[in-house]
Amino acid sequence: MFQVFTNLISNAIKHHHRADGSIHISGRDLGEFYEFAIADDGPGIAPEQHERIFEIFQAVNPQNRSDSTGIGLSIVRKIIETEGGTIRVESQIGTGTTFYFTWPQQ
Repeated sequence: MFQVFTNLISNAIKHHHRADGSIHISGRDLGEFYEFAIADDGPGIAPEQHERIFEIFQAVNPQNRSDSTGIGLSIVRKIIETEGGTIRVESQIGTGTTFYFTWPQQ
């Protein structure tokens, strides 16, 4: 779980377009799972990119970032799914991004 949070929070920082941006982390109890959300007020991700960003070597704007390998979110998804959870993203261009993931209560 540490790796999941590290990756999602560092992505929110790395891909933010303003120095005064904010990140909000929350969680809630869903019974058998916890659901966590990492939300930022950054540039957002186009809906047509939402599934693609979880595929290996698929960065949203690799030409703009030399430090984006396109493997971070695929690793995050693999970790979460291996533990029995799910991950999804909600975002629009210009409205920020929120990643939601579930983690089993074990």
